Amino acid sequence: MPVTTLELEERKEGKSLYSYQKGAISKIFKCFEDAPKDYHLLYQLPTGGGKTVIFSEIVRQYLKIHKKQVLVMTHRIELCKQTSNMLTEFGVTNKIVDSKADLSDQRDYNCFVAMVETLNNRLNDDKLDISDIGLVIIDEAHYNSFTKLFKFFEKSFILGVTATPLSSNINLPMKDNYNELIVGETIQSLIENEFLARAEIFSYNVGLTSLIVGANGDYTVKSSEDLYTNTDMLTKLIQAYEERCKGKKTLIFNNGINTSLHVYDTFRRAGYPIAHLDNNNSKKERKAILKWFKETPDAVLTSVSILTTGFDEPTVDSIVLNRATKSLTLYYQMIGRGSRILKNKSKFTVIDLGNNLHRFGPWGSDLDWHKIFRSPNFYLDGILSDEDLESNFRYEMPEDLRAEFAKSEDVYFDIKKMYIESVRNGESSKVILERSIQHHAKICIENSEDLWDALGLAKMLKDDIDYRIQRYTKCISKSTFNFVEWLKDDYKKKLNAYLRTNFDEVFEEIHGYPPED
Repeated sequence: MPVTTLELEERKEGKSLYSYQKGAISKIFKCFEDAPKDYHLLYQLPTGGGKTVIFSEIVRQYLKIHKKQVLVMTHRIELCKQTSNMLTEFGVTNKIVDSKADLSDQRDYNCFVAMVETLNNRLNDDKLDISDIGLVIIDEAHYNSFTKLFKFFEKSFILGVTATPLSSNINLPMKDNYNELIVGETIQSLIENEFLARAEIFSYNVGLTSLIVGANGDYTVKSSEDLYTNTDMLTKLIQAYEERCKGKKTLIFNNGINTSLHVYDTFRRAGYPIAHLDNNNSKKERKAILKWFKETPDAVLTSVSILTTGFDEPTVDSIVLNRATKSLTLYYQMIGRGSRILKNKSKFTVIDLGNNLHRFGPWGSDLDWHKIFRSPNFYLDGILSDEDLESNFRYEMPEDLRAEFAKSEDVYFDIKKMYIESVRNGESSKVILERSIQHHAKICIENSEDLWDALGLAKMLKDDIDYRIQRYTKCISKSTFNFVEWLKDDYKKKLNAYLRTNFDEVFEEIHGYPPED
Protein backbone atom coordinates (compact mmCIF):
# COMPACT_ATOMS: atom_id res chain seq x y z
CA MET A 1 0.00 0.00 0.00
CA PRO A 2 2.44 2.72 -1.15
CA VAL A 3 1.57 6.27 -0.08
CA THR A 4 1.25 8.76 -2.94
CA THR A 5 2.59 12.32 -2.89
CA LEU A 6 -0.98 13.56 -3.09
CA GLU A 7 -1.94 11.56 0.00
CA LEU A 8 1.02 12.98 1.91
CA GLU A 9 -0.13 16.49 1.07
CA GLU A 10 -3.71 15.66 2.05
CA ARG A 11 -2.41 14.22 5.31
CA LYS A 12 -0.67 17.48 6.16
CA GLU A 13 -3.84 19.46 5.49
CA GLY A 14 -6.08 16.90 7.19
CA LYS A 15 -8.74 17.29 4.49
CA SER A 16 -9.12 13.90 2.92
CA LEU A 17 -9.28 10.19 3.51
CA TYR A 18 -6.37 7.85 2.89
CA SER A 19 -6.65 4.98 0.45
CA TYR A 20 -6.99 2.29 3.15
CA GLN A 21 -9.77 4.31 4.82
CA LYS A 22 -11.63 4.64 1.53
CA GLY A 23 -11.23 0.89 0.99
CA ALA A 24 -12.69 0.16 4.42
CA ILE A 25 -15.70 2.40 3.73
CA SER A 26 -16.33 0.63 0.42
CA LYS A 27 -16.32 -2.78 2.16
CA ILE A 28 -18.68 -1.57 4.86
CA PHE A 29 -21.13 -0.02 2.38
CA LYS A 30 -21.11 -3.21 0.33
CA CYS A 31 -22.18 -5.00 3.48
CA PHE A 32 -24.95 -2.42 3.91
CA GLU A 33 -26.20 -3.32 0.43
CA ASP A 34 -25.87 -7.11 0.65
CA ALA A 35 -26.75 -7.89 4.27
CA PRO A 36 -30.13 -7.73 6.04
CA LYS A 37 -31.19 -4.43 7.62
CA ASP A 38 -30.65 -5.83 11.12
CA TYR A 39 -27.12 -7.11 10.39
CA HIS A 40 -24.41 -6.67 13.01
CA LEU A 41 -21.00 -5.85 11.48
CA LEU A 42 -17.72 -5.41 13.37
CA TYR A 43 -14.83 -3.39 11.92
CA GLN A 44 -11.29 -3.61 13.33
CA LEU A 45 -8.61 -0.94 12.87
CA PRO A 46 -5.58 -0.19 15.09
CA THR A 47 -5.49 2.80 17.41
CA GLY A 48 -4.28 5.75 15.36
CA GLY A 49 -5.68 4.37 12.10
CA GLY A 50 -8.58 6.81 12.10
CA LYS A 51 -11.67 4.85 13.14
CA THR A 52 -13.58 8.03 14.02
CA VAL A 53 -12.72 9.58 10.65
CA ILE A 54 -13.95 6.45 8.88
CA PHE A 55 -17.27 6.17 10.64
CA SER A 56 -17.86 9.94 10.39
CA GLU A 57 -17.55 9.67 6.61
CA ILE A 58 -19.83 6.62 6.71
CA VAL A 59 -22.46 8.67 8.58
CA ARG A 60 -22.14 11.50 6.03
CA GLN A 61 -22.59 9.16 3.09
CA TYR A 62 -25.32 7.11 4.77
CA LEU A 63 -27.46 10.19 5.46
CA LYS A 64 -27.12 11.24 1.82
CA ILE A 65 -28.25 7.86 0.52
CA HIS A 66 -30.80 6.71 3.11
CA LYS A 67 -33.78 8.51 4.56
CA LYS A 68 -33.01 7.18 8.02
CA GLN A 69 -31.39 8.50 11.19
CA VAL A 70 -28.01 7.53 12.68
CA LEU A 71 -27.03 6.97 16.29
CA VAL A 72 -23.40 6.86 17.46
CA MET A 73 -22.73 5.36 20.89
CA THR A 74 -19.62 5.84 23.04
CA HIS A 75 -18.76 4.76 26.58
CA ARG A 76 -17.17 7.99 27.85
CA ILE A 77 -18.17 11.65 27.76
CA GLU A 78 -14.80 12.69 26.28
CA LEU A 79 -15.32 10.34 23.34
CA CYS A 80 -18.85 11.63 22.98
CA LYS A 81 -17.67 15.21 22.52
CA GLN A 82 -14.77 14.25 20.25
CA THR A 83 -17.08 12.20 18.05
CA SER A 84 -19.59 15.05 17.84
CA ASN A 85 -16.84 17.47 16.82
CA MET A 86 -15.52 15.08 14.17
CA LEU A 87 -19.00 14.58 12.71
CA THR A 88 -19.42 18.35 12.59
CA GLU A 89 -16.13 18.62 10.65
CA PHE A 90 -17.61 16.20 8.13
CA GLY A 91 -20.65 18.38 7.73
CA VAL A 92 -22.96 16.19 9.81
CA THR A 93 -25.24 18.19 12.08
CA ASN A 94 -25.62 16.15 15.25
CA LYS A 95 -27.04 16.33 18.75
CA ILE A 96 -25.36 15.02 21.89
CA VAL A 97 -27.79 13.10 24.07
CA ASP A 98 -26.41 13.60 27.57
CA SER A 99 -28.10 13.81 30.95
CA LYS A 100 -28.83 17.54 30.47
CA ALA A 101 -29.89 17.43 26.83
CA ASP A 102 -33.19 19.02 25.84
CA LEU A 103 -34.76 16.55 23.44
CA SER A 104 -37.72 18.71 22.46
CA ASP A 105 -35.94 19.51 19.17
CA GLN A 106 -34.85 15.95 18.38
CA ARG A 107 -36.89 15.90 15.16
CA ASP A 108 -34.54 18.58 13.76
CA TYR A 109 -31.61 16.12 13.79
CA ASN A 110 -30.76 13.02 11.77
CA CYS A 111 -27.69 12.09 13.83
CA PHE A 112 -27.37 11.60 17.58
CA VAL A 113 -24.28 10.96 19.71
CA ALA A 114 -24.80 9.42 23.13
CA MET A 115 -23.05 7.79 26.04
CA VAL A 116 -24.28 4.27 26.62
CA GLU A 117 -25.56 4.73 30.19
CA THR A 118 -27.30 8.02 29.46
CA LEU A 119 -28.90 6.55 26.37
CA ASN A 120 -30.08 3.52 28.31
CA ASN A 121 -31.81 5.80 30.82
CA ARG A 122 -33.40 7.94 28.10
CA LEU A 123 -34.68 4.90 26.22
CA ASN A 124 -36.07 3.26 29.34
CA ASP A 125 -37.83 6.57 30.15
CA ASP A 126 -39.08 6.73 26.57
CA LYS A 127 -37.53 10.19 26.13
CA LEU A 128 -35.86 9.57 22.76
CA ASP A 129 -37.66 8.50 19.59
CA ILE A 130 -35.55 5.83 17.90
CA SER A 131 -38.21 4.51 15.52
CA ASP A 132 -36.36 5.92 12.51
CA ILE A 133 -32.80 4.88 13.43
CA GLY A 134 -31.41 2.90 10.48
CA LEU A 135 -27.75 2.78 11.48
CA VAL A 136 -26.20 2.41 14.93
CA ILE A 137 -22.43 2.90 15.26
CA ILE A 138 -20.69 1.69 18.41
CA ASP A 139 -17.25 3.10 19.19
CA GLU A 140 -14.88 0.92 21.28
CA ALA A 141 -17.28 -1.96 20.63
CA HIS A 142 -15.29 -4.47 22.70
CA TYR A 143 -16.89 -3.01 25.85
CA ASN A 144 -19.91 -5.09 26.78
CA SER A 145 -21.93 -2.25 28.27
CA PHE A 146 -23.37 -1.64 24.78
CA THR A 147 -24.98 -5.05 24.37
CA LYS A 148 -27.84 -4.31 26.77
CA LEU A 149 -29.08 -1.71 24.28
CA PHE A 150 -29.22 -4.02 21.29
CA LYS A 151 -32.81 -4.95 22.19
CA PHE A 152 -33.89 -1.42 21.27
CA PHE A 153 -32.43 -1.66 17.76
CA GLU A 154 -33.68 -4.97 16.43
CA LYS A 155 -34.45 -3.39 13.04
CA SER A 156 -31.26 -1.35 12.72
CA PHE A 157 -27.91 -2.09 11.05
CA ILE A 158 -25.30 -2.10 13.81
CA LEU A 159 -21.66 -1.25 13.04
CA GLY A 160 -19.21 -1.81 15.87
CA VAL A 161 -15.66 -0.41 15.60
CA THR A 162 -12.69 -1.43 17.72
CA ALA A 163 -8.93 -1.82 17.63
CA THR A 164 -9.18 -5.23 19.30
CA PRO A 165 -12.17 -7.46 18.51
CA LEU A 166 -11.85 -9.34 21.79
CA SER A 167 -14.59 -8.86 24.35
CA SER A 168 -13.79 -7.20 27.69
CA ASN A 169 -15.81 -10.02 29.27
CA ILE A 170 -14.71 -13.56 28.42
CA ASN A 171 -18.24 -14.78 29.17
CA LEU A 172 -19.73 -12.51 26.47
CA PRO A 173 -17.74 -13.17 23.29
CA MET A 174 -18.18 -10.68 20.46
CA LYS A 175 -19.11 -13.41 18.00
CA ASP A 176 -22.40 -13.74 19.95
CA ASN A 177 -23.34 -10.14 19.14
CA TYR A 178 -21.81 -9.61 15.68
CA ASN A 179 -22.39 -11.58 12.50
CA GLU A 180 -19.16 -10.68 10.73
CA LEU A 181 -15.75 -9.10 11.23
CA ILE A 182 -13.96 -6.89 8.70
CA VAL A 183 -10.25 -6.52 9.51
CA GLY A 184 -8.55 -3.27 8.50
CA GLU A 185 -4.90 -2.38 7.97
CA THR A 186 -2.35 -4.00 10.28
CA ILE A 187 -0.19 -1.99 12.64
CA GLN A 188 2.87 -3.12 10.70
CA SER A 189 1.40 -1.83 7.44
CA LEU A 190 0.50 1.51 9.03
CA ILE A 191 4.05 1.81 10.39
CA GLU A 192 5.69 0.92 7.06
CA ASN A 193 3.57 3.51 5.28
CA GLU A 194 4.28 6.17 7.90
CA PHE A 195 0.82 6.43 9.39
CA LEU A 196 1.99 5.21 12.81
CA ALA A 197 5.27 5.42 14.74
CA ARG A 198 7.25 2.26 15.51
CA ALA A 199 7.40 1.04 19.13
CA GLU A 200 10.76 0.14 20.67
CA ILE A 201 9.79 -2.04 23.64
CA PHE A 202 12.09 -2.70 26.59
CA SER A 203 10.75 -5.32 28.97
CA TYR A 204 12.03 -5.61 32.55
CA ASN A 205 11.27 -8.98 34.09
CA VAL A 206 9.00 -8.63 37.11
CA GLY A 207 7.80 -11.23 39.62
CA LEU A 208 4.01 -11.15 39.43
CA THR A 209 2.97 -14.29 41.30
CA SER A 210 1.66 -12.18 44.19
CA LEU A 211 -0.98 -10.65 41.90
CA ILE A 212 -4.58 -11.84 42.17
CA VAL A 213 -6.99 -12.10 39.24
CA GLY A 214 -10.40 -10.61 40.01
CA ALA A 215 -13.91 -11.37 38.80
CA ASN A 216 -13.40 -9.24 35.67
CA GLY A 217 -10.54 -11.48 34.54
CA ASP A 218 -7.80 -8.92 35.19
CA TYR A 219 -5.48 -8.29 38.14
CA THR A 220 -7.11 -6.65 41.14
CA VAL A 221 -6.19 -3.10 42.05
CA LYS A 222 -5.39 -4.13 45.63
CA SER A 223 -2.87 -6.83 44.70
CA SER A 224 -1.34 -4.56 42.03
CA GLU A 225 -0.90 -1.71 44.49
CA ASP A 226 0.69 -4.00 47.06
CA LEU A 227 3.32 -4.91 44.46
CA TYR A 228 3.84 -1.65 42.59
CA THR A 229 4.05 0.63 45.63
CA ASN A 230 6.90 -1.29 47.26
CA THR A 231 10.33 0.31 47.25
CA ASP A 232 11.89 -2.26 44.92
CA MET A 233 9.31 -1.69 42.17
CA LEU A 234 9.44 2.10 42.48
CA THR A 235 13.24 1.93 42.26
CA LYS A 236 13.02 -0.31 39.21
CA LEU A 237 10.56 2.12 37.60
CA ILE A 238 12.71 5.19 38.01
CA GLN A 239 15.85 3.33 36.93
CA ALA A 240 14.07 2.14 33.77
CA TYR A 241 12.88 5.71 33.12
CA GLU A 242 16.39 7.07 33.52
CA GLU A 243 17.83 4.38 31.24
CA ARG A 244 15.33 4.74 28.39
CA CYS A 245 13.03 7.76 28.75
CA LYS A 246 14.81 10.55 30.59
CA GLY A 247 14.17 13.90 28.93
CA LYS A 248 11.29 12.53 26.81
CA LYS A 249 7.60 13.30 27.18
CA THR A 250 6.35 10.24 29.06
CA LEU A 251 3.01 8.67 29.98
CA ILE A 252 2.98 6.22 32.90
CA PHE A 253 0.00 3.84 33.22
CA ASN A 254 -0.81 2.35 36.64
CA ASN A 255 -3.44 0.02 38.09
CA GLY A 256 -4.61 2.06 41.06
CA ILE A 257 -4.66 5.66 42.26
CA ASN A 258 -2.41 4.92 45.24
CA THR A 259 0.25 3.51 42.91
CA SER A 260 0.10 6.59 40.70
CA LEU A 261 0.47 8.87 43.72
CA HIS A 262 3.52 6.87 44.87
CA VAL A 263 4.97 7.25 41.37
CA TYR A 264 4.27 10.99 41.48
CA ASP A 265 6.07 11.38 44.83
CA THR A 266 9.04 9.26 43.69
CA PHE A 267 9.60 11.26 40.50
CA ARG A 268 9.01 14.60 42.21
CA ARG A 269 11.63 13.81 44.85
CA ALA A 270 14.04 12.85 42.08
CA GLY A 271 13.54 16.28 40.52
CA TYR A 272 11.58 15.28 37.40
CA PRO A 273 8.64 17.36 36.09
CA ILE A 274 5.60 15.18 36.80
CA ALA A 275 1.84 15.44 37.28
CA HIS A 276 -0.77 12.91 38.43
CA LEU A 277 -4.19 12.47 36.82
CA ASP A 278 -7.14 10.26 37.73
CA ASN A 279 -10.94 10.31 37.62
CA ASN A 280 -11.12 12.37 40.81
CA ASN A 281 -9.62 15.43 39.11
CA SER A 282 -12.13 18.12 38.17
CA LYS A 283 -12.60 19.10 34.51
CA LYS A 284 -10.71 22.32 35.21
CA GLU A 285 -7.80 20.46 36.84
CA ARG A 286 -7.70 17.90 34.04
CA LYS A 287 -7.65 20.62 31.39
CA ALA A 288 -4.79 22.44 33.14
CA ILE A 289 -2.75 19.24 33.61
CA LEU A 290 -3.14 18.18 29.98
CA LYS A 291 -2.24 21.71 28.81
CA TRP A 292 0.93 21.57 30.93
CA PHE A 293 1.72 18.11 29.58
CA LYS A 294 1.28 19.25 26.00
CA GLU A 295 3.48 22.33 26.41
CA THR A 296 6.30 20.75 28.49
CA PRO A 297 8.81 18.80 26.31
CA ASP A 298 10.10 16.52 29.12
CA ALA A 299 6.84 16.24 31.06
CA VAL A 300 5.94 13.01 32.87
CA LEU A 301 2.26 12.24 33.43
CA THR A 302 1.27 9.38 35.72
CA SER A 303 -2.33 8.25 35.43
CA VAL A 304 -4.93 5.56 36.14
CA SER A 305 -7.14 4.26 33.27
CA ILE A 306 -8.35 7.70 32.26
CA LEU A 307 -6.00 8.15 29.27
CA THR A 308 -6.32 4.71 27.66
CA THR A 309 -9.09 5.92 25.31
CA GLY A 310 -10.18 9.31 24.02
CA PHE A 311 -6.75 10.88 24.57
CA ASP A 312 -4.66 12.05 21.65
CA GLU A 313 -1.31 13.76 22.27
CA PRO A 314 1.07 13.10 19.33
CA THR A 315 4.08 14.58 21.16
CA VAL A 316 4.24 11.62 23.59
CA ASP A 317 7.66 9.98 23.14
CA SER A 318 7.55 7.29 25.82
CA ILE A 319 5.00 4.95 27.35
CA VAL A 320 5.60 3.19 30.66
CA LEU A 321 3.41 0.20 31.51
CA ASN A 322 3.81 0.31 35.27
CA ARG A 323 1.26 -2.44 35.63
CA ALA A 324 0.41 -5.91 34.44
CA THR A 325 -2.79 -6.70 32.59
CA LYS A 326 -4.55 -9.80 31.31
CA SER A 327 -6.36 -7.65 28.73
CA LEU A 328 -4.97 -7.67 25.21
CA THR A 329 -7.18 -4.66 24.45
CA LEU A 330 -5.76 -2.61 27.31
CA TYR A 331 -2.20 -3.58 26.32
CA TYR A 332 -2.80 -2.28 22.80
CA GLN A 333 -4.63 0.83 24.01
CA MET A 334 -1.87 1.89 26.40
CA ILE A 335 0.93 1.48 23.86
CA GLY A 336 -1.20 3.07 21.16
CA ARG A 337 -1.14 6.37 23.06
CA GLY A 338 2.44 6.84 21.87
CA SER A 339 1.94 5.75 18.26
CA ARG A 340 0.81 9.06 16.77
CA ILE A 341 3.30 10.14 14.13
CA LEU A 342 4.83 13.61 13.75
CA LYS A 343 7.23 15.20 11.28
CA ASN A 344 10.27 14.40 13.45
CA LYS A 345 8.82 11.37 15.21
CA SER A 346 8.96 7.95 13.56
CA LYS A 347 9.40 5.83 16.69
CA PHE A 348 8.63 5.88 20.40
CA THR A 349 9.82 4.05 23.50
CA VAL A 350 7.83 1.59 25.60
CA ILE A 351 8.94 0.42 29.05
CA ASP A 352 7.13 -2.74 30.15
CA LEU A 353 7.14 -3.43 33.89
CA GLY A 354 4.32 -5.99 33.86
CA ASN A 355 5.65 -8.84 31.67
CA ASN A 356 3.00 -7.77 29.14
CA LEU A 357 5.37 -8.18 26.19
CA HIS A 358 6.00 -11.80 27.20
CA ARG A 359 2.28 -12.38 27.71
CA PHE A 360 0.94 -10.91 24.46
CA GLY A 361 3.95 -10.56 22.16
CA PRO A 362 5.19 -7.35 20.52
CA TRP A 363 2.71 -4.55 19.86
CA GLY A 364 1.84 -4.83 16.19
CA SER A 365 2.67 -8.52 15.87
CA ASP A 366 0.71 -10.46 13.29
CA LEU A 367 -2.47 -11.44 15.15
CA ASP A 368 -5.18 -13.43 13.40
CA TRP A 369 -8.13 -11.26 14.40
CA HIS A 370 -10.62 -13.45 12.54
CA LYS A 371 -9.49 -16.47 14.55
CA ILE A 372 -9.58 -14.50 17.80
CA PHE A 373 -13.09 -13.27 16.92
CA ARG A 374 -14.34 -16.78 16.15
CA SER A 375 -12.53 -18.61 18.98
CA PRO A 376 -11.65 -16.14 21.77
CA ASN A 377 -11.31 -18.86 24.40
CA PHE A 378 -8.75 -20.69 22.28
CA TYR A 379 -6.65 -17.53 22.15
CA LEU A 380 -7.09 -16.71 25.84
CA ASP A 381 -6.29 -20.27 26.93
CA GLY A 382 -3.03 -20.04 24.99
CA ILE A 383 -1.74 -17.07 27.02
CA LEU A 384 0.96 -18.21 29.42
CA SER A 385 0.36 -17.98 33.15
CA ASP A 386 2.62 -15.75 35.23
CA GLU A 387 4.29 -18.83 36.70
CA ASP A 388 5.08 -20.16 33.22
CA LEU A 389 6.30 -16.77 32.05
CA GLU A 390 8.60 -16.30 35.01
CA SER A 391 9.99 -19.82 34.73
CA ASN A 392 11.52 -18.75 31.43
CA PHE A 393 12.99 -15.50 32.73
CA ARG A 394 16.71 -14.97 32.92
CA TYR A 395 18.10 -12.10 34.94
CA GLU A 396 20.09 -9.63 32.87
CA MET A 397 22.18 -6.98 34.59
CA PRO A 398 21.43 -3.40 33.54
CA GLU A 399 24.12 -2.01 31.24
CA ASP A 400 25.66 0.32 33.84
CA LEU A 401 25.85 -2.49 36.41
CA ARG A 402 27.26 -4.97 33.90
CA ALA A 403 30.04 -2.47 33.23
CA GLU A 404 31.08 -2.77 36.89
CA PHE A 405 31.64 -6.50 36.28
CA ALA A 406 33.30 -6.11 32.88
CA LYS A 407 36.19 -8.46 33.74
CA SER A 408 33.78 -11.35 34.32
CA GLU A 409 32.94 -13.41 31.26
CA ASP A 410 29.66 -14.76 32.63
CA VAL A 411 27.68 -13.20 35.48
CA TYR A 412 24.63 -15.49 35.15
CA PHE A 413 23.99 -18.37 37.51
CA ASP A 414 21.24 -20.83 36.56
CA ILE A 415 19.48 -21.67 39.84
CA LYS A 416 16.94 -24.02 38.25
CA LYS A 417 19.60 -26.01 36.39
CA MET A 418 21.68 -26.26 39.56
CA TYR A 419 18.63 -27.43 41.52
CA ILE A 420 17.91 -30.23 39.03
CA GLU A 421 21.56 -31.36 39.19
CA SER A 422 21.61 -31.33 43.00
CA VAL A 423 18.40 -33.43 43.16
CA ARG A 424 19.88 -35.95 40.73
CA ASN A 425 23.05 -36.15 42.83
CA GLY A 426 21.11 -36.62 46.05
CA GLU A 427 22.44 -33.37 47.53
CA SER A 428 20.66 -30.98 49.87
CA SER A 429 19.04 -27.99 48.20
CA LYS A 430 21.13 -25.76 50.50
CA VAL A 431 24.20 -26.41 48.33
CA ILE A 432 22.54 -24.37 45.57
CA LEU A 433 22.69 -21.16 47.58
CA GLU A 434 26.22 -21.98 48.76
CA ARG A 435 27.40 -22.30 45.14
CA SER A 436 25.49 -19.18 44.19
CA ILE A 437 27.25 -17.24 46.95
CA GLN A 438 30.61 -18.56 45.75
CA HIS A 439 29.76 -17.43 42.19
CA HIS A 440 28.75 -13.96 43.35
CA ALA A 441 31.92 -13.70 45.44
CA LYS A 442 34.03 -14.74 42.45
CA ILE A 443 32.66 -12.05 40.11
CA CYS A 444 33.04 -9.43 42.86
CA ILE A 445 36.68 -10.38 43.44
CA GLU A 446 37.42 -10.59 39.68
CA ASN A 447 36.52 -6.91 39.37
CA SER A 448 38.16 -5.63 42.57
CA GLU A 449 41.56 -4.49 43.72
CA ASP A 450 40.88 -5.06 47.40
CA LEU A 451 38.30 -6.40 49.85
CA TRP A 452 36.50 -3.06 50.17
CA ASP A 453 35.97 -2.90 46.40
CA ALA A 454 34.52 -6.42 46.50
CA LEU A 455 32.16 -5.59 49.38
CA GLY A 456 31.03 -2.49 47.48
CA LEU A 457 30.25 -4.56 44.38
CA ALA A 458 28.34 -7.09 46.50
CA LYS A 459 25.94 -4.33 47.57
CA MET A 460 25.14 -3.67 43.90
CA LEU A 461 23.93 -7.25 43.41
CA LYS A 462 20.65 -6.77 45.28
CA ASP A 463 18.37 -7.36 42.22
CA ASP A 464 20.36 -10.40 41.12
CA ILE A 465 20.21 -11.82 44.65
CA ASP A 466 16.46 -11.23 44.81
CA TYR A 467 16.04 -12.99 41.47
CA ARG A 468 18.11 -16.00 42.55
CA ILE A 469 16.21 -16.31 45.84
CA GLN A 470 12.88 -16.15 44.02
CA ARG A 471 13.99 -18.88 41.63
CA TYR A 472 15.28 -20.97 44.51
CA THR A 473 12.05 -20.71 46.54
CA LYS A 474 10.02 -21.74 43.49
CA CYS A 475 12.24 -24.80 43.08
CA ILE A 476 11.75 -25.88 46.69
CA SER A 477 8.05 -24.87 46.66
CA LYS A 478 8.36 -22.71 49.73
CA SER A 479 7.75 -19.02 49.26
CA THR A 480 6.01 -17.32 52.18
CA PHE A 481 6.84 -13.61 52.32
CA ASN A 482 8.70 -13.82 55.63
CA PHE A 483 10.72 -16.84 54.53
CA VAL A 484 11.76 -15.19 51.27
CA GLU A 485 12.77 -11.96 53.03
CA TRP A 486 14.76 -13.93 55.62
CA LEU A 487 16.57 -15.85 52.85
CA LYS A 488 17.51 -12.63 51.06
CA ASP A 489 18.91 -11.10 54.23
CA ASP A 490 20.74 -14.30 55.20
CA TYR A 491 22.23 -14.59 51.67
CA LYS A 492 23.68 -11.08 51.82
CA LYS A 493 25.21 -11.69 55.24
CA LYS A 494 26.79 -14.97 54.09
CA LEU A 495 28.11 -13.34 50.88
CA ASN A 496 29.84 -10.61 52.89
CA ALA A 497 31.22 -13.18 55.35
CA TYR A 498 32.51 -15.33 52.49
CA LEU A 499 34.27 -12.34 50.92
CA ARG A 500 35.92 -11.35 54.20
CA THR A 501 37.11 -14.92 54.89
CA ASN A 502 38.17 -15.99 51.40
CA PHE A 503 39.11 -12.78 49.55
CA ASP A 504 42.89 -13.25 49.58
CA GLU A 505 42.74 -16.91 48.55
CA VAL A 506 40.24 -16.39 45.71
CA PHE A 507 41.99 -13.23 44.49
CA GLU A 508 45.32 -15.06 44.16
CA GLU A 509 43.61 -18.02 42.47
CA ILE A 510 42.03 -15.71 39.88
CA HIS A 511 44.93 -13.30 39.25
CA GLY A 512 47.94 -15.51 39.98
CA TYR A 513 49.31 -13.10 42.57
CA PRO A 514 48.21 -12.02 46.06
CA PRO A 515 46.35 -8.76 46.64
CA GLU A 516 48.35 -5.75 47.78
CA ASP A 517 48.37 -5.10 51.52
